Amino acid sequence: MKFRKFGKALLMTALSAGAVFGVTSCVQSYSVGFLYVVGTQTASTSGAGVISGYKIDHNTGNLKPIAGLPVSSGGSNPGRSVLLSGGRFLYVLNQGSAANGAPCSATNVCSNANIVQFAIGGNGVLSSQQTFYTQGHNPFRILADASGTHLFVLDHDAPDNVGCQLVFGSGASGCGDVTVFQIDSSTGRLSYVLNSQVTAASGSPLTYFPVPGNPIDFAFSSNTVLTLSGTPATGDSVFPYAYNGASGQLSVNQNSSQPLGMHNATALQVASSVVYVLDNGVNTNGTHGQIFAYSSGSNGALQAEADGYYPDDPTMSNPNLVLAANNGKWLYVLNQGDNTNTNNAQSGIAAFIINQPYKLVPIPNGGQTAGTGAGPQCILEDPSNQFIYTANFNDSTVTGLSIDENQGNLRALSTATHAKGSYPLPGPATWCIATGRTS
Repeated sequence: MKFRKFGKALLMTALSAGAVFGVTSCVQSYSVGFLYVVGTQTASTSGAGVISGYKIDHNTGNLKPIAGLPVSSGGSNPGRSVLLSGGRFLYVLNQGSAANGAPCSATNVCSNANIVQFAIGGNGVLSSQQTFYTQGHNPFRILADASGTHLFVLDHDAPDNVGCQLVFGSGASGCGDVTVFQIDSSTGRLSYVLNSQVTAASGSPLTYFPVPGNPIDFAFSSNTVLTLSGTPATGDSVFPYAYNGASGQLSVNQNSSQPLGMHNATALQVASSVVYVLDNGVNTNGTHGQIFAYSSGSNGALQAEADGYYPDDPTMSNPNLVLAANNGKWLYVLNQGDNTNTNNAQSGIAAFIINQPYKLVPIPNGGQTAGTGAGPQCILEDPSNQFIYTANFNDSTVTGLSIDENQGNLRALSTATHAKGSYPLPGPATWCIATGRTS
């Protein structure tokens, strides 16, 4: 069979069109995961908590609201939340509120604090399951171990002084505590893990694990739970507990804390096996904010490294979180700035190249051409490792940024519906979390 020139041209045109159609039809828009943001309702005076949710577009990183959300968080003033590996259950820590509206303390305890379990269903829908309570007062941090076997809550104030004196000596006048829960792998139900290492005078085990007073943050480092405590007056220190993954027990390695030589610590974070302590003290450049990197030695003691100190970006302040990119190349330090200023220029992300485990080099030009919203409270990398999101307290937004895969720079998402990749929330955000489970 022979073709004339005109016939050949028509055939080639048809084949080319078919090839183009085949390529473009393969570039589909689909959700790579769900992003959940915990916060409060702007119009609520009681601090009523809500959970907002979005589908993450694989191609653009743009966010599309999940139908049926937001939903109530099951309490007031929600703070942190955790998602178990596998993405089946989400736990939200509601911090409650004091009756007189004043800050919660050992003498002005937050009431109605709880932990609410949610099941994640098809299309990212959340359904409330069960409510649980900690053993101490004023809970404010929550985390789970890597296996999803145990859940830990950091209470700012222990329920009594018995455990404080048993662990830290008769002179201890108060302390914080960790409440440990075992997680049922089928239902997600929580049950208490009692402290078999320390018993009261009655012979009964304590229901909590004491930590030094004025706790600020806590984190896992290998098989150790580290708690950061202190005040500007007394200085900041880290206290270690050895963790038994089978029983959930926390064992005292040493009954004294390790002083860190700083007085304005804001967070304790572990990323890529490196322990980071963030501090809002004056750095070597004369501005506020600094990052300290440590290795974790025997008995949970932190070992200072020769290249383990870095001043924060001079245009930012109050570092509160770190995020190590999944490729191991970059470290992003989140700065919430002044949490009372809705237009605070000190909020943002300081970006670093990880040359060696304890050696960071700032990415040129600050590592980004786009900032976060005001007062960011969380930072995460999406399941496809293409985008970074922050949820912001002061301006009630979520900010989306794309990652330059070559240099680690962060740029605003390109979106026709939301300026500079900013998505509105029903109220101030306090935490965010993402899962790659989409069904």
